[in-house]
Amino acid sequence: MFNKYLESIAGISVYPMFSLMVFFTFFTVLIIYLLKVDKNRLEELSNIPLNKSNDIID
Repeated sequence: MFNKYLESIAGISVYPMFSLMVFFTFFTVLIIYLLKVDKNRLEELSNIPLNKSNDIID
């Protein structure tokens, strides 16, 4: 049903390609960041919820 409406819109084929590029770029940048980040920094960030000194209510 929606195919008829979508086919009548000029340039609609650009949106799926754009969303694929955004998806691919986001995860590529995320993987590159995770490979380059310092492992000690990741360990520090993973321990934030367990660290008692960062509690808001004392």
